[in-house]
Amino acid sequence: MNTPYNLIIILGATATGKTKLAANLANQLNTEIISADSRQVYRDMNIGTGKDLNEYVINGKQIPYHLIDILDAGADYNLHLFQRDFFKAYDEISAQNKIPILCGGTSLYINGVLKGHAHTPIPENAKLRMSLDGMNKKELVDYFIALPETPYKSKADTSTFPRMIRAIEICTWEQTNTREENQPAKNLKPIIFGLDMAVDIKRKRVEERLKQRLENGLIEEVKELLIKGVSKEKLLFYGLEYKFVMMYLKKKITLDEMTKQLTIAIQQFAKRQMTFFRKMENEGAKINWIDAALPVEEQMKQINSLLA
Repeated sequence: MNTPYNLIIILGATATGKTKLAANLANQLNTEIISADSRQVYRDMNIGTGKDLNEYVINGKQIPYHLIDILDAGADYNLHLFQRDFFKAYDEISAQNKIPILCGGTSLYINGVLKGHAHTPIPENAKLRMSLDGMNKKELVDYFIALPETPYKSKADTSTFPRMIRAIEICTWEQTNTREENQPAKNLKPIIFGLDMAVDIKRKRVEERLKQRLENGLIEEVKELLIKGVSKEKLLFYGLEYKFVMMYLKKKITLDEMTKQLTIAIQQFAKRQMTFFRKMENEGAKINWIDAALPVEEQMKQINSLLA
């Protein structure tokens, strides 16, 4: 591979068309895609995670992909495991003299690959969890805010009850423990492309995409996961679609309320994704932004002009 880069990254917020662009580029370059999505690793979580596996077929050709459908729903997965799986897939693709394409919107995973963060698995603290049991959202937030500053605290995901509890658990662990030192990334020389679009167009896409997912059986998918034994706590942990459908199934909100609240939550999530990507830029990552509203053919022309 006689190029100044050995990894192509396509990132962006939800509903910006990352998969379609990555698949078309992989087809052109005769290469393979590594998914950077924290929920698409799970089998039977198809509609809620937006796998869109049909988009990996270009002109009848199946584009090879990695790190999708590798675990049963409900299993644990984290940055440490993703790094391991990413570099295994990266080595396999590179050994074929191909340049891998990393595609997704889980910014923590993408940034972890770029920066080579060594991730120390942090065990659950049963005693702490028991002490937090029964607290309402405000009490948990106050508890979290009162914790001493730790490396993880400023970037913690506190969007759901389970994630808030996990954030408290990690920050508490960090008060008396030290994570492994960061290891240098595996001589990665990435070229990064980001998809973004005007806010009003993004909102419209989110609304249309959610409508399609509901019509295609999102609620039935959550019901099936419950029947298969995935716990309610895990589904709440997965957030967004799974969290709000669970609230609907438990009759805490109506279908109309679920749709409205979930639409807002997805839009807020997309905003947080973009905030993280801008943070990556501030820390030195060069992201070549492309208008996600353009036809994929136009997006490809822009990419090819930079890959040349």
